[in-house]
Amino acid sequence: MTERFDAVDVIRRKRDGERLTPEQIDWVIDAYTRGAVAEEQMSALAMAVFIRGMEREEIARWTRAMIASGERYDFSSILGAGGKVATADKHSTGGVGDKITLPLAPLVAAYGVAVPQLSGRGLGHTGGTLDKLEAIPGWRADLDHDEVLEMLGGIGAVICAAGSGLAPADKKLYALRDVTATVDSMPLIASSIMSKKIAEGTDSLVLDVKVGSGAFMKDEDRARELARTMVELGEDAGVRTTALLTDMSVPLGLTVGNAIEVEESVEVLAGGGPDDVVELTLALAREMLRASGIDTDPAEALADGRAMDVYRRMIRAQGGDPDAALPVARESHEVTAPEDGVLTTLDALAVGTASWRLGAGRARREDRVQAGAGVRLHAKPGDRVRRGQPLMTLLTDDPGRFDRALEALQGGWSVAPGDSADVERRLILDRLSAE
Repeated sequence: MTERFDAVDVIRRKRDGERLTPEQIDWVIDAYTRGAVAEEQMSALAMAVFIRGMEREEIARWTRAMIASGERYDFSSILGAGGKVATADKHSTGGVGDKITLPLAPLVAAYGVAVPQLSGRGLGHTGGTLDKLEAIPGWRADLDHDEVLEMLGGIGAVICAAGSGLAPADKKLYALRDVTATVDSMPLIASSIMSKKIAEGTDSLVLDVKVGSGAFMKDEDRARELARTMVELGEDAGVRTTALLTDMSVPLGLTVGNAIEVEESVEVLAGGGPDDVVELTLALAREMLRASGIDTDPAEALADGRAMDVYRRMIRAQGGDPDAALPVARESHEVTAPEDGVLTTLDALAVGTASWRLGAGRARREDRVQAGAGVRLHAKPGDRVRRGQPLMTLLTDDPGRFDRALEALQGGWSVAPGDSADVERRLILDRLSAE
């Protein structure tokens, strides 16, 4: 087969700061997927994009080319009593203690919106939704497209692994970026996320773009730029898209791990749970419902049990037992307050790294995780504590992991003397949309 372009010419063009043509972008993504562009050539192009950047039209075309590399789901066959059912999806850029998908999907589905939540696994200090749910005995993540459609039509929500046919070019490029120091590239991040989400085929999408120490984006201005770029990509593709910029300087909720985050999610569905988890769940639910033409207060479905009913049906449909006991770590270690005072800082990255080192996360995609491992928090910034009071409990099956987890926590929290401290945290920092 004679190729339309030469990879070296495409690399040179971007290296020199020139704009890639639509035809060059289509070709290079397709050729890379087919193996006609070598890994070292795509590595060079990714680095050129990292350094030189891309214009909006280039990013949009790059995203469309990655979508075209695989299949695109179609949920138009999902019907309800009133005809076609609206579909809505949510994507988080990843954080520490971010279990929002678990209560959010059934909550939105309780109002008649179909929620096909295709999720992933954790890597490094950020947890994965599928890892959390696999702590439930019997629950399975891998469903075929017919099973997804059946669940959406009958239950209204599904949380499962994305099929390998969605944007395969992104899967290859993502792995390459991870080993070539080109992960932190705005065009490549935005196109990676949005190619998969647009290929999922939902009517609307709400993005939870995290910012802070425990997030991928540490700087608020860069996080806002990423959010704006992704909203534009979604709208250009005909998907109603909004984004919330949310704080990830402090862990979300009081649990960081797998089984313990499922436990906390169930508390939220039962009408309780930590205030910040409830606040963000409701904020994202409002956005998803609004995009689907529904103006209501989703707190009602948490209070009256409708969301819990959907959750239990969803778990059962995927082979899980919502009443089964969750795994519990064999070993624990308490971190206590050194003095009376107020907890003033609790760094999300430090806690997330500790949880990862305890066995709740993985360093490589093929690593196994411990379902019961993690960190249970007993205080958040602003809370009054007493000397000797537990601030957090470290959980693992392997006590040899405690030392490295404690190393990760050094400097990640502090207690100041006194009865009060000015600790202000605004969870939702901004909202971005095309409106």
